[in-house]
Formats: sequence, C-alpha cells, structure tokens
Amino acid sequence: MIAGLSLQRTLAVFIKEFQQMMRDRLTFAMAVGVPVLQLLLFGYAINTDPKGLPTAVVSADPGPLPRAIVAALQNTGYMRITHTPASEAEAERLIARGAVQFMIAIPPDFTRRLVRGERPALLVSVDATDPSASGNAVAALAALPGSALVHDAVGPLRLLSGGTDPFEWRIHRRYNPEGLSRYNIVPGLVGVVLTMTMVMLTGLAMTRERERGTMENLLATPVRPLEVMVGKIAPYILIGYLQIGLILLAARALFEVPMQGSLLLLLGFIGVFVVANLAVGFTFSTLARNQLQAMQMTFFFFLPSLLLSGFMFPFRGMPQWAQALGELLPLTHFLRIVRGILLKGSNAQELLPELWPMLAFLTVAGAVALRRYRRTLD
Repeated sequence: MIAGLSLQRTLAVFIKEFQQMMRDRLTFAMAVGVPVLQLLLFGYAINTDPKGLPTAVVSADPGPLPRAIVAALQNTGYMRITHTPASEAEAERLIARGAVQFMIAIPPDFTRRLVRGERPALLVSVDATDPSASGNAVAALAALPGSALVHDAVGPLRLLSGGTDPFEWRIHRRYNPEGLSRYNIVPGLVGVVLTMTMVMLTGLAMTRERERGTMENLLATPVRPLEVMVGKIAPYILIGYLQIGLILLAARALFEVPMQGSLLLLLGFIGVFVVANLAVGFTFSTLARNQLQAMQMTFFFFLPSLLLSGFMFPFRGMPQWAQALGELLPLTHFLRIVRGILLKGSNAQELLPELWPMLAFLTVAGAVALRRYRRTLD
C-alpha cells in the first residue's frame, strides 16, 4: 500500500483490462495495424515530387534539333514520352481524358527559325487540374532552352550557345490557368466527405440497432436481407445528395470553382459512388460487434482512400504498387469523374472507363454484405 494505492488491486485491474483488450482482437489489430499502415503509406507511397509524367509530343519538324530537345525533356526525369499523336487536336483529347499530363507541340519551321536566331516558341499544354502534380515539371522547363542544345551548338550553329535562350516555351495551363489549388481540392472534397460519412453512418446504424436490441424486432419480420440492405441505405442516399448540394453550392458561391460539364451527369455518377460506399458501411456493420469497432473499420478504410486516391498527393507520384491499390478504391475513380466534369467538361463517354471500376466495387461489396448478413442473432 502506497499512499492509499494498493499495488495488488491495481495489478489485478491491469490484468483484467489487458485480458479484455486481447479478447477484442479487432481493436487490438486496429491499434497495431493503423500505425503500420500510416508508416508504409507515408514512407513509401507518398511523393510530392512526381516524375516520369506521361507526355505526348506532336512534332512537325523531324530534324535533329527537335529530337535533341525531346531527349532533354526526358533527361529531366519529369517527363516520359508515351504518345506521339499526329495532330495537336488528338493530343488535346489525350489531355482531356487524363491519359497524358503534358503535350509538347513542335512547329514545322522550328529548325529554320532556330538557325536564323528568331527564338521560335514551343507550345506546352499542361493538365493543371492538380497544380502540385505538374508544378515541379513546369519549373524544370525554364532551364532547358539554355542547355538542351549545348552539344549541337558547333560550327555554324555556335550562335545557339550565346547568352540568349535560342527558343522559348509557351505554357498553357489547361483547366486551371492560374494554378489555384482550390480548383483541385474543393471538387475532391465531394468524394472525401461522401466516403467518410456514408461508410460511417451506415456502419453505425446497424451496430447501434444490434446494441440496443431493436434488431430482434427486425429479424422477427419476413423482411429479406436484400430488402433490409436497400431499406437501410436508401435514407442515406438522400443525405448524400443533400451534402453534395451544399458542397457544390459553396464551391460555386464561395470558391468560384468552374462547372463546365453537365450537373445531371455528375449527379448520376454520384449515385453510384454513394451506393458503393454505403455497401461498404453495411459490410462493416455485419463484421463489427459494436459501434466502436464500426468506427475503427471506417477509419481503416478511409485512411487508404484519402492517401492513395490522389486527393492529398499526386496520384502519378506514387509507386506502381500504390497506384494499383489506389485503382481498387472507388474514391480514386470518383475524383477523376468529378474533376473531369467540373473542370474539363467531360462527357459520359470520356468518363465511362472510371464508372466500371466503381460498379465492380459495388457488386463485390454488396455481395459480401448480403452474405454476411445474419437473419438470426448469435
């Protein structure tokens, strides 16, 4: 006994709490798993300086000097030539679809004007919907005019190594000319808010009924599992659309985010995304024994979605394994959809490749939830 403190009784309470914690395997796994997950994601997956960005080059001048400039672009490490379209219009479509980050256009008279010392211009179109993804690459372009042709500046081309840059860049930041981060963040909040609230609300609703005993009344009725699932998630679909309305209204009125595409098309895609997240929440409710476990599962799902979807950090800056994991998450595809519609004015055909992964995720999550649903209490 030390000043009213019994070490024996304290040790007994300690042992009791430790045993209870070890019995709750899910809570113990979350306590260990979440720090490990954060360490792996922040240590290996997160990269704020993406390199090897896919680039399309439209060259109407087949001479050696344009080829030297293209080689210099790749030597920076920021650009990787993945497409060589025949026209600028085709390259612009690649940017609109998100297939490339940059488009470099070399005019047909580039070499002739370069040799004459006229400082010709090269067009650079950048997908600037996410300014952080292309900011360092654009900055690296500034040093290229003075160094790209240094090995070719011999003989009659010695004038290219003078004090003045032999050519210049004309950079067009598409969809976000001023490079405003809110144009990227605010549309992304649509998906982030829905992911967090839809999964959490649905998971808590089911486990709360189980804790309060009201699930027994529901199980005593002839309601089928699919009917329970639909009836449970339907009210939250309405809540999701209410949240979307508030966010879009604030995006337009407060942050002046452009809305180039169809609002009805966006609402249709939002419906698929909301149902997919509600199916995840319903699945968690069948796994969790109480509301605390449901919250823990929600956080364990929300953290990778937040970090691997491209909301906080450039998606193309992550390693291939992290991108592969991110492609499995519905938030990754929804962010491309909402930014494509609001900033680029994308149509349904352009966004169709992002719809199928969300539908596949919804199918799997819904099937697991129905399989796990128990018609009788344990």
